Amino acid sequence: MMGKFVRPIAWVLALALAFSLVGCGEDPVTTPVDAPVVDEPGADTPISPVVGQFQSTVRPYAVMIDNDDQNARPQAGVEDAYLVYEMMVEGGASRMMAFFRDVDTAKIGPVRSSRHYFLDYVMEHDAIYVHFGWSPRAQSDLESLGLDKINGVLGSDGDIYWRERKFAGDWHSAYTSIAKIKAKADAKCFKTEGKAANIPMQEQFAVPQGTDHGDIRLTYSGSYRVGYVFDAETNTYKRYINGGAHTMQSGVQLAPTNVIALEVANFPLGDGSARQDLTTVGSGKGVYFTAGKAQPITWSKASRSADTKYTLEDGSALTLNPGQTFVQLVPPGNISY
Repeated sequence: MMGKFVRPIAWVLALALAFSLVGCGEDPVTTPVDAPVVDEPGADTPISPVVGQFQSTVRPYAVMIDNDDQNARPQAGVEDAYLVYEMMVEGGASRMMAFFRDVDTAKIGPVRSSRHYFLDYVMEHDAIYVHFGWSPRAQSDLESLGLDKINGVLGSDGDIYWRERKFAGDWHSAYTSIAKIKAKADAKCFKTEGKAANIPMQEQFAVPQGTDHGDIRLTYSGSYRVGYVFDAETNTYKRYINGGAHTMQSGVQLAPTNVIALEVANFPLGDGSARQDLTTVGSGKGVYFTAGKAQPITWSKASRSADTKYTLEDGSALTLNPGQTFVQLVPPGNISY
Protein backbone atom coordinates (compact mmCIF):
# COMPACT_ATOMS: atom_id res chain seq x y z
CA MET A 1 0.00 0.00 0.00
CA MET A 2 2.77 2.45 0.85
CA GLY A 3 4.18 2.33 -2.66
CA LYS A 4 1.14 4.01 -4.14
CA PHE A 5 1.85 7.21 -2.21
CA VAL A 6 5.58 7.67 -2.76
CA ARG A 7 5.34 9.51 -6.07
CA PRO A 8 2.55 11.97 -5.08
CA ILE A 9 4.31 12.80 -1.81
CA ALA A 10 7.60 13.38 -3.60
CA TRP A 11 5.85 15.61 -6.13
CA VAL A 12 4.20 17.71 -3.40
CA LEU A 13 7.52 18.09 -1.56
CA ALA A 14 9.21 19.19 -4.78
CA LEU A 15 6.56 21.82 -5.34
CA ALA A 16 6.93 23.07 -1.78
CA LEU A 17 10.70 23.35 -2.25
CA ALA A 18 10.25 25.24 -5.53
CA PHE A 19 7.96 27.78 -3.93
CA SER A 20 10.37 28.26 -1.05
CA LEU A 21 13.16 29.12 -3.51
CA VAL A 22 11.27 31.38 -5.91
CA GLY A 23 8.23 33.45 -5.13
CA CYS A 24 7.18 36.65 -3.48
CA GLY A 25 9.46 36.63 -0.48
CA GLU A 26 6.83 35.25 1.87
CA ASP A 27 6.82 32.05 3.88
CA PRO A 28 5.05 29.24 2.02
CA VAL A 29 1.52 28.62 3.24
CA THR A 30 0.10 25.12 3.39
CA THR A 31 -3.53 24.91 2.36
CA PRO A 32 -5.77 21.85 2.28
CA VAL A 33 -6.10 20.23 -1.13
CA ASP A 34 -9.31 18.29 -0.60
CA ALA A 35 -12.65 20.11 -0.61
CA PRO A 36 -14.78 19.66 2.52
CA VAL A 37 -17.32 16.86 2.42
CA VAL A 38 -20.87 18.18 2.19
CA ASP A 39 -24.00 16.12 2.61
CA GLU A 40 -25.81 15.66 -0.67
CA PRO A 41 -29.06 17.68 -0.71
CA GLY A 42 -30.81 15.27 -3.07
CA ALA A 43 -31.03 15.08 -6.85
CA ASP A 44 -34.15 17.23 -6.97
CA THR A 45 -32.60 20.13 -5.02
CA PRO A 46 -28.95 20.47 -6.10
CA ILE A 47 -26.76 23.09 -4.46
CA SER A 48 -25.72 25.78 -6.93
CA PRO A 49 -21.95 26.05 -7.56
CA VAL A 50 -22.39 29.80 -7.13
CA VAL A 51 -23.06 29.18 -3.42
CA GLY A 52 -19.48 27.98 -3.14
CA GLN A 53 -18.23 31.11 -4.88
CA PHE A 54 -20.14 33.35 -2.46
CA GLN A 55 -18.83 31.38 0.52
CA SER A 56 -15.28 30.92 -0.79
CA THR A 57 -12.39 32.82 0.78
CA VAL A 58 -10.31 32.69 -2.40
CA ARG A 59 -9.65 36.32 -3.26
CA PRO A 60 -11.88 37.39 -6.17
CA TYR A 61 -11.03 39.33 -9.31
CA ALA A 62 -13.21 42.38 -10.03
CA VAL A 63 -13.12 43.08 -13.78
CA MET A 64 -14.42 46.27 -15.40
CA ILE A 65 -16.71 45.37 -18.31
CA ASP A 66 -17.48 47.78 -21.14
CA ASN A 67 -21.18 48.44 -21.73
CA ASP A 68 -21.15 51.89 -23.37
CA ASP A 69 -23.28 51.08 -26.39
CA GLN A 70 -23.94 48.41 -29.02
CA ASN A 71 -20.25 48.46 -30.03
CA ALA A 72 -19.34 46.99 -26.64
CA ARG A 73 -21.71 44.07 -27.08
CA PRO A 74 -21.82 41.13 -27.19
CA GLN A 75 -19.47 40.82 -24.23
CA ALA A 76 -17.62 37.71 -23.15
CA GLY A 77 -17.39 35.88 -19.85
CA VAL A 78 -19.93 37.77 -17.74
CA GLU A 79 -22.11 34.67 -17.61
CA ASP A 80 -19.40 33.04 -15.43
CA ALA A 81 -19.32 35.82 -12.81
CA TYR A 82 -20.95 35.02 -9.48
CA LEU A 83 -21.66 38.71 -8.78
CA VAL A 84 -22.04 41.71 -11.10
CA TYR A 85 -22.43 45.40 -10.25
CA GLU A 86 -23.82 47.84 -12.80
CA MET A 87 -23.50 51.61 -12.35
CA MET A 88 -23.99 54.84 -14.23
CA VAL A 89 -21.12 56.41 -16.16
CA GLU A 90 -20.95 59.51 -18.33
CA GLY A 91 -23.04 59.75 -21.46
CA GLY A 92 -26.10 58.11 -19.90
CA ALA A 93 -24.60 54.61 -20.27
CA SER A 94 -23.53 52.10 -17.65
CA ARG A 95 -20.46 50.04 -16.90
CA MET A 96 -20.36 46.66 -15.21
CA MET A 97 -17.92 45.18 -12.74
CA ALA A 98 -17.95 41.38 -12.74
CA PHE A 99 -16.55 39.27 -9.87
CA PHE A 100 -14.88 35.93 -10.60
CA ARG A 101 -13.37 33.22 -8.44
CA ASP A 102 -13.05 29.45 -8.61
CA VAL A 103 -13.69 29.52 -12.38
CA ASP A 104 -11.39 29.33 -15.41
CA THR A 105 -13.08 31.66 -17.90
CA ALA A 106 -11.06 31.78 -21.12
CA LYS A 107 -12.30 35.14 -22.41
CA ILE A 108 -13.53 38.19 -20.48
CA GLY A 109 -14.31 41.61 -21.88
CA PRO A 110 -14.23 44.05 -23.40
CA VAL A 111 -12.33 45.38 -20.37
CA ARG A 112 -12.63 49.13 -19.83
CA SER A 113 -11.35 51.87 -17.58
CA SER A 114 -12.02 52.53 -13.92
CA ARG A 115 -14.36 55.06 -12.33
CA HIS A 116 -13.67 55.97 -8.72
CA TYR A 117 -17.00 54.85 -7.20
CA PHE A 118 -16.46 51.27 -8.38
CA LEU A 119 -13.54 51.15 -5.94
CA ASP A 120 -16.01 51.28 -3.04
CA TYR A 121 -17.21 47.79 -3.99
CA VAL A 122 -13.74 46.50 -4.84
CA MET A 123 -12.73 47.35 -1.27
CA GLU A 124 -15.74 45.82 0.43
CA HIS A 125 -15.06 42.52 -1.33
CA ASP A 126 -11.26 42.74 -0.90
CA ALA A 127 -10.87 42.03 -4.62
CA ILE A 128 -7.98 42.31 -7.06
CA TYR A 129 -9.07 45.05 -9.47
CA VAL A 130 -8.69 44.43 -13.22
CA HIS A 131 -9.19 47.40 -15.55
CA PHE A 132 -7.87 49.04 -18.70
CA GLY A 133 -7.17 52.67 -17.88
CA TRP A 134 -8.75 55.06 -15.39
CA SER A 135 -10.33 58.45 -14.97
CA PRO A 136 -8.21 61.10 -13.18
CA ARG A 137 -10.21 60.69 -9.94
CA ALA A 138 -9.97 56.90 -10.12
CA GLN A 139 -6.22 57.11 -10.68
CA SER A 140 -5.80 59.38 -7.66
CA ASP A 141 -7.96 57.16 -5.46
CA LEU A 142 -6.30 53.93 -6.57
CA GLU A 143 -2.89 55.33 -5.72
CA SER A 144 -3.92 56.84 -2.37
CA LEU A 145 -5.88 53.75 -1.29
CA GLY A 146 -3.10 51.37 -2.33
CA LEU A 147 -5.44 48.84 -3.93
CA ASP A 148 -4.10 45.77 -5.73
CA LYS A 149 -4.73 46.40 -9.42
CA ILE A 150 -3.89 45.10 -12.88
CA ASN A 151 -4.16 48.07 -15.22
CA GLY A 152 -3.84 47.52 -18.97
CA VAL A 153 -2.20 50.90 -19.57
CA LEU A 154 0.33 50.58 -16.76
CA GLY A 155 3.74 49.09 -17.51
CA SER A 156 3.87 45.34 -17.96
CA ASP A 157 0.24 44.86 -16.84
CA GLY A 158 -0.82 45.28 -20.45
CA ASP A 159 0.54 41.89 -21.44
CA ILE A 160 -2.50 40.06 -20.02
CA TYR A 161 -4.78 41.68 -22.61
CA TRP A 162 -5.29 41.12 -26.31
CA ARG A 163 -7.17 43.24 -28.85
CA GLU A 164 -10.04 42.21 -31.11
CA ARG A 165 -10.85 45.36 -33.06
CA LYS A 166 -14.10 45.55 -35.04
CA PHE A 167 -13.30 48.86 -36.73
CA ALA A 168 -10.59 51.53 -36.91
CA GLY A 169 -10.16 53.33 -33.61
CA ASP A 170 -12.26 50.77 -31.76
CA TRP A 171 -11.61 51.00 -28.00
CA HIS A 172 -14.22 48.32 -27.16
CA SER A 173 -11.63 45.66 -27.91
CA ALA A 174 -9.47 44.62 -24.92
CA TYR A 175 -9.96 41.08 -23.60
CA THR A 176 -8.30 38.93 -20.96
CA SER A 177 -8.76 35.55 -19.24
CA ILE A 178 -8.74 34.18 -15.71
CA ALA A 179 -5.49 32.31 -16.45
CA LYS A 180 -3.77 35.53 -17.54
CA ILE A 181 -5.16 37.50 -14.60
CA LYS A 182 -4.04 34.85 -12.13
CA ALA A 183 -0.54 34.65 -13.59
CA LYS A 184 -0.14 38.42 -13.35
CA ALA A 185 -1.56 38.56 -9.81
CA ASP A 186 0.91 35.85 -8.77
CA ALA A 187 3.79 37.70 -10.43
CA LYS A 188 2.81 40.87 -8.54
CA CYS A 189 2.74 38.89 -5.27
CA PHE A 190 -0.87 39.79 -4.47
CA LYS A 191 -2.30 37.85 -1.55
CA THR A 192 -4.62 35.05 -2.56
CA GLU A 193 -6.75 34.70 0.59
CA GLY A 194 -9.74 36.97 0.85
CA LYS A 195 -13.16 36.72 2.46
CA ALA A 196 -16.60 35.37 1.71
CA ALA A 197 -19.10 37.64 -0.03
CA ASN A 198 -20.78 40.07 2.35
CA ILE A 199 -24.29 39.04 1.19
CA PRO A 200 -25.42 35.71 2.74
CA MET A 201 -26.60 33.08 0.26
CA GLN A 202 -28.68 30.09 1.31
CA GLU A 203 -27.83 26.68 -0.09
CA GLN A 204 -31.30 25.70 -1.30
CA PHE A 205 -33.66 27.66 -3.53
CA ALA A 206 -36.80 28.92 -1.81
CA VAL A 207 -39.68 31.21 -2.73
CA PRO A 208 -39.65 34.08 -0.21
CA GLN A 209 -42.45 36.26 1.05
CA GLY A 210 -43.01 39.16 -1.30
CA THR A 211 -45.20 40.68 -3.97
CA ASP A 212 -45.70 39.04 -7.35
CA HIS A 213 -44.26 41.36 -9.94
CA GLY A 214 -44.23 41.94 -13.66
CA ASP A 215 -41.23 42.71 -15.84
CA ILE A 216 -38.48 44.71 -14.12
CA ARG A 217 -37.57 48.04 -15.75
CA LEU A 218 -34.47 49.94 -14.64
CA THR A 219 -33.86 53.28 -16.35
CA TYR A 220 -30.33 54.66 -16.29
CA SER A 221 -31.08 57.36 -18.86
CA GLY A 222 -33.34 58.05 -21.81
CA SER A 223 -30.95 56.11 -24.05
CA TYR A 224 -30.14 53.24 -21.72
CA ARG A 225 -32.70 50.95 -20.09
CA VAL A 226 -32.24 47.53 -18.50
CA GLY A 227 -35.05 44.99 -18.33
CA TYR A 228 -35.51 41.62 -16.65
CA VAL A 229 -38.22 39.06 -17.40
CA PHE A 230 -38.75 36.26 -14.89
CA ASP A 231 -38.56 32.73 -16.28
CA ALA A 232 -40.52 30.43 -13.93
CA GLU A 233 -39.07 27.27 -15.51
CA THR A 234 -35.47 28.16 -14.61
CA ASN A 235 -36.16 30.56 -11.70
CA THR A 236 -33.94 33.14 -13.39
CA TYR A 237 -34.36 36.64 -14.79
CA LYS A 238 -33.62 36.98 -18.49
CA ARG A 239 -31.83 40.25 -19.05
CA TYR A 240 -32.57 42.80 -21.78
CA ILE A 241 -30.98 46.07 -22.89
CA ASN A 242 -33.18 48.64 -24.63
CA GLY A 243 -35.66 45.87 -25.41
CA GLY A 244 -33.17 43.41 -26.90
CA ALA A 245 -31.86 40.24 -25.26
CA HIS A 246 -28.51 40.79 -23.51
CA THR A 247 -26.61 37.89 -25.05
CA MET A 248 -22.95 36.99 -24.62
CA GLN A 249 -20.48 35.97 -27.34
CA SER A 250 -21.11 32.39 -26.23
CA GLY A 251 -24.75 32.77 -27.30
CA VAL A 252 -25.94 32.64 -23.67
CA GLN A 253 -28.44 35.27 -22.58
CA LEU A 254 -27.56 36.72 -19.19
CA ALA A 255 -30.08 35.40 -16.66
CA PRO A 256 -29.27 35.93 -12.97
CA THR A 257 -31.22 34.28 -10.18
CA ASN A 258 -31.16 37.44 -8.04
CA VAL A 259 -31.52 41.10 -8.96
CA ILE A 260 -30.85 43.72 -6.30
CA ALA A 261 -31.94 47.16 -7.51
CA LEU A 262 -30.71 50.07 -5.35
CA GLU A 263 -31.66 53.73 -5.57
CA VAL A 264 -28.35 55.64 -5.59
CA ALA A 265 -28.12 59.33 -6.50
CA ASN A 266 -25.76 60.38 -9.27
CA PHE A 267 -24.61 63.89 -10.17
CA PRO A 268 -21.86 65.58 -12.23
CA LEU A 269 -18.41 65.12 -10.77
CA GLY A 270 -17.62 68.78 -11.38
CA ASP A 271 -14.20 68.31 -12.97
CA GLY A 272 -15.18 69.92 -16.24
CA SER A 273 -16.01 66.59 -17.85
CA ALA A 274 -19.26 64.65 -18.20
CA ARG A 275 -18.10 62.14 -15.59
CA GLN A 276 -20.42 61.26 -12.73
CA ASP A 277 -20.23 60.83 -8.98
CA LEU A 278 -22.45 58.43 -7.03
CA THR A 279 -23.62 58.65 -3.41
CA THR A 280 -22.47 55.18 -2.40
CA VAL A 281 -21.95 56.01 1.30
CA GLY A 282 -25.07 56.45 3.42
CA SER A 283 -28.37 54.65 3.03
CA GLY A 284 -31.27 54.34 0.66
CA LYS A 285 -34.10 52.21 -0.63
CA GLY A 286 -34.12 49.30 -3.03
CA VAL A 287 -35.93 46.17 -4.17
CA TYR A 288 -34.80 42.55 -4.12
CA PHE A 289 -36.15 40.36 -6.91
CA THR A 290 -36.02 36.57 -6.82
CA ALA A 291 -38.38 33.66 -7.62
CA GLY A 292 -40.88 36.06 -9.19
CA LYS A 293 -41.23 37.99 -5.91
CA ALA A 294 -40.33 41.59 -5.09
CA GLN A 295 -39.23 42.57 -1.59
CA PRO A 296 -38.54 46.19 -0.54
CA ILE A 297 -35.15 46.56 1.12
CA THR A 298 -32.94 49.22 2.67
CA TRP A 299 -29.24 49.48 1.89
CA SER A 300 -26.61 51.14 4.06
CA LYS A 301 -22.84 51.63 3.71
CA ALA A 302 -20.95 53.34 6.53
CA SER A 303 -17.82 54.20 4.53
CA ARG A 304 -16.32 53.62 1.13
CA SER A 305 -14.61 50.43 2.26
CA ALA A 306 -17.39 49.16 4.56
CA ASP A 307 -19.63 46.25 3.62
CA THR A 308 -23.00 47.22 2.21
CA LYS A 309 -25.78 45.95 4.47
CA TYR A 310 -29.12 44.91 2.95
CA THR A 311 -32.13 44.84 5.28
CA LEU A 312 -35.69 43.62 4.73
CA GLU A 313 -38.73 45.54 5.98
CA ASP A 314 -38.92 43.40 9.14
CA GLY A 315 -35.35 44.37 10.04
CA SER A 316 -33.78 41.02 9.13
CA ALA A 317 -30.75 40.70 6.86
CA LEU A 318 -31.31 39.86 3.21
CA THR A 319 -30.39 36.29 2.26
CA LEU A 320 -30.02 35.44 -1.42
CA ASN A 321 -31.27 32.46 -3.34
CA PRO A 322 -28.44 30.35 -4.80
CA GLY A 323 -27.34 31.69 -8.17
CA GLN A 324 -25.75 34.57 -10.04
CA THR A 325 -26.59 37.99 -8.58
CA PHE A 326 -26.75 41.39 -10.27
CA VAL A 327 -26.59 44.54 -8.12
CA GLN A 328 -28.02 47.48 -10.05
CA LEU A 329 -27.26 51.01 -8.79
CA VAL A 330 -30.03 53.07 -10.39
CA PRO A 331 -30.98 56.78 -10.13
CA PRO A 332 -33.80 57.31 -7.57
CA GLY A 333 -37.29 56.77 -8.89
CA ASN A 334 -36.11 54.67 -11.82
CA ILE A 335 -37.08 51.19 -10.57
CA SER A 336 -40.41 49.87 -11.83
CA TYR A 337 -41.99 46.42 -11.91
